[in-house]
Parts: sequence; structure tokens; C-alpha cells
Amino acid sequence: MDFNLTEDQLLIQDMARKFAADRLRPNAMRWEEEKTLDRDVLKEAASLGFGGVYIRDDVGGSALSRLDAALIFEALAAGDISHTSFLTIHNMAAWMIDTNGSDEQRRRWLPRLTTMDLIASYCLTEPSSGSDAASLRTRAERDGDHYVLNGAKAFISGAGYSDIYVVMVRTGESGAKGISTLVVEKGTPGLSFGANEKKMGWTAQPTAIVNFDNCRVPVANRLGEEGMGFKIAMSGLDGGRLNIGACSLGGAQEALERAIAYAKTRQQFGKAIADFQATQFKLADMETELEAARLLLYRAAAALDAGDARKTRFSAMAKRLATDTGFRVANEALQIHGGYGYLKDYEIERIVRDLRVNQILEGTNEIMRVVISREMLKG
Repeated sequence: MDFNLTEDQLLIQDMARKFAADRLRPNAMRWEEEKTLDRDVLKEAASLGFGGVYIRDDVGGSALSRLDAALIFEALAAGDISHTSFLTIHNMAAWMIDTNGSDEQRRRWLPRLTTMDLIASYCLTEPSSGSDAASLRTRAERDGDHYVLNGAKAFISGAGYSDIYVVMVRTGESGAKGISTLVVEKGTPGLSFGANEKKMGWTAQPTAIVNFDNCRVPVANRLGEEGMGFKIAMSGLDGGRLNIGACSLGGAQEALERAIAYAKTRQQFGKAIADFQATQFKLADMETELEAARLLLYRAAAALDAGDARKTRFSAMAKRLATDTGFRVANEALQIHGGYGYLKDYEIERIVRDLRVNQILEGTNEIMRVVISREMLKG
């Protein structure tokens, strides 16, 4: 097995690292304080191909692999987790249109999504259905050439900020088979948004409830056939889980690098704390665990690219390990900083807060264990 990246992958990775260093890292603290996503920076990222990483190139996408995407999002997250994680959500929503949309739908939305002239959000979770996504209640009733939507989606990144919303709705019977997927455009009568949630992390991102009150959406905005929505949602989550895992690795690696630099300069008892074996062992464990999680994430991305039958299992395993490890490593980096790690000026505390939610979203890590064990016990 070849563990080396190709020349093209190294160039892509370097480009993402440079963008993170030049455009994301210097502004991350300001964006958090202002509680705003920088649309100009997102469009700059899109100009490098990051607005449609694994979207087909006939509509402006970069047509890269899931492993390429993992490299990109890992590198970008070292600069700012909040903007990078939002990019991953946009990419996932765009991929759903690219994969399941008609040619007309693809050409209507994707050329502007890949440039991020349009920004997309993904709407699955509801106030009463989180882990049990198949129990969602947002209803879409057919009325001629439109659907009439009623219900609400919760914890939606980009709510009120994004231009289009890929929404899972109930068009039929209870359970997974009664779910369909609609693309709802901002400005549609009956579409509204709640107040921004006050969150522990990801504070640059707006997160709110999306409300549908007799919201009329053309049947032409449905992706695939009726009843395919749950399959579309779940197929998107394999890649979404890898993207979030990559963000955890990138953020944690940044925290580790900051901890190493701090340990070399911080003096206690007459010498740098990096000279103490307790610190050295902690750093060694952090690096080892990150590398192990990285290898599993890359393996899962390769499985998804290859259409391996185990791709869902590997994606869940990688998401679970990468997000748990990422948070633990970042938290240890804060500990190495001591009291200074608790101060906003050192930015470690922001990384810790931003990484915590990754253990919850795209399926909690408890649900990841359910997915993994279910796959293991099949047959």
C-alpha cells in the first residue's frame, strides 16, 4: 500500500495551507468577535476550486476525489475551523444536487454554487428529530405543480445567510420511505428564519431554525423521485462525516503546533517546559493519536472514492476517531499552555470550543458506534 500523496495532491494541499495561513488564520479571531462569515473570503476560496471540490467539472466543479477533499479541509481548518466547516456543508449540499439533480437542475444552480455566488445549506435535523432522522415531520403536500411545506428545521448552519436550502421533507408515509428532497430558494414566500443561536463554538457561523409556513416550492425543485430523500440524505452523510473529521484533524494539528512552540519558550523551574519528560510524553501521545486518526480518515476517503462496500462503516469509524481525537488533542494543547490557554489572546480556547461540536454533528459519535456495529453484524 502506497502511503505517499501524489504530486498533484501535494500541490493542492500546499495551496490550501497557504490560503489558510494568508487569509483565514489572521482573521479568525476578528470573525469570531464580529460573529460573521466573510462572504468575500468564501468566494476567494471558491476561486481556488474549494466551492465545488468534488462537483463535476461540466458545471464548474473541481472534480476532485474525497481524499483530495480531506486534504483540503484539513489544511483549511488549521486557519479557521468555523469558515472551513461551513465550506464543507456547502460542498455537501452542492454534491447532493450534482449527484441527484437533473441536468436542468445541475445547470441552474451548480455554476453559481461552485463560485459561491450562491451559498447552500443542508436541512435535515428538526426540533424533535435529531439522531432519529427518519422520524422528521416537516411536511410537503402536493398542490398541482408545487409542494406546500409546513414545519421547521433546527440547528441549520447558514440559516438566513445561505441562498438555497437542500431540505428533507415528508411527502408520504411515516419512516424513511416517505421522505423526499426539495431545494428551497431564499426569498420563497413562507420561508423564514429564527434568531441566531448563541453557541459555544462556530460563532462566526449563523445557526438558526428554518421555518416553513405554507411555503410553496415548485415540483421542479425536487431532487430525484418522491421517497428518495432519506437515501439522498444518508449518502451525503458518508462524505460529510469525513469532511468534519478532516476539520477536527486540521484544528487539532494547529493546536498541537501552537503547544510545541509554547512549550519551547515557556520557562518554569529554570528551563523550558518542553525539557520536562511529562510534557514530552504528552506531545508524543498527541502526535501519535493524530496520525492514527489521519490514517483511518484517509483510508475511509479512499474507500468512498472506490465505492467500497464498507464505505459507510469506514466513514463512521473515521468520523468517530478523528473528532474524539481532535478534541482531546486540542484540550491537551490548552493544558500545556496552562492559564494562558484559557485566554482568548492565545486562540487555543477557540480551537477547543470549535472542535467540540464535531463530536455531535453529522451524527453523534454514539450514533457512529450504532452505524459501525450494525455494519459489522450484517449477515
